[in-house]
Amino acid sequence: MSLTDKAIDRIRELIQSGELAPGAKLSPEPQLAAELGLSRNLTREAVKALVVSRVLEIRRGDGTYVTSLEPELLLSGIGSAVELLHGDTLLELTEVRRLFEPVATALAATRISAVALGEVERHLDAMRAAREDVELLNEHDTAFHRTVVAATGNATLAALLEGISSRTVRARIWRGLVDDNAAARTVAEHEAIYQALAVGDAALAQAAALLHVTTTERWLRAHWGAEDGRASRDLAGAEA
Repeated sequence: MSLTDKAIDRIRELIQSGELAPGAKLSPEPQLAAELGLSRNLTREAVKALVVSRVLEIRRGDGTYVTSLEPELLLSGIGSAVELLHGDTLLELTEVRRLFEPVATALAATRISAVALGEVERHLDAMRAAREDVELLNEHDTAFHRTVVAATGNATLAALLEGISSRTVRARIWRGLVDDNAAARTVAEHEAIYQALAVGDAALAQAAALLHVTTTERWLRAHWGAEDGRASRDLAGAEA
């Protein structure tokens, strides 16, 4: 472990112990370095690293603070990491989504409010109207799932799924561009999810979501590794 890593761990220990609570202001750099028993250079590098990871934030002219440490903030970097995945790791990503999303949808069925259910229905209606517009269809597809997951009330789960969805959204867009029947199937699968949520049936909601995610995964597995790598290049270049 490098000296910088040790410095980072020292600041993290202060946060984990509660000595530095969310929203707390850190001491000025010279004083902080003395408190940590570190050089100013190491302290500065540790602070920079923790700013990048959203643990700390620098407020110009004011000082350095501990962030809110909310899941959506700390886990926001997952999406950026996911964008760097390629090749077979994309298939692994669809497996992760298959493990998480159906269970999240089942949980949402037991917790979703009338307001949230209305929002889900609004995105479903928009998807029906956007069958011929692949990008708009997928925009509401993404919003549909984001609303469902948010209805679980589990911010950590929502942040994790948000992070792994960006690349799979691109996969769905590419599938829609090359498969004329994809739009109809996608809408039908979302209708099944909505109906299960509407009646509060967790088992049915989980099954409907599993079918939806599995459809995308099976298609991706069947078409991945197309001759001359065209699938990989087109998928990487698609815009969500």
